[in-house]
Amino acid sequence: MKDLKELLKDKKVVEEINKHLWNESQKAGYSIGLERATDEWLRLYAAEWMKYHNPEGYRKWKEKRKK
Repeated sequence: MKDLKELLKDKKVVEEINKHLWNESQKAGYSIGLERATDEWLRLYAAEWMKYHNPEGYRKWKEKRKK
């Protein structure tokens, strides 16, 4: 997960996490909190986001995970 947290430096990723926070909070009826939203987004969506927006970074990340 450490490598995925590097994504948090990207403004587009932060925007996606904020969208996730809003959507999930609306479903829950209360704020799920930024920490939970970030953890969920990284776990559920980060790999696919990287695959689409940063294919080279995704490839390197996959290689690291194999070791």
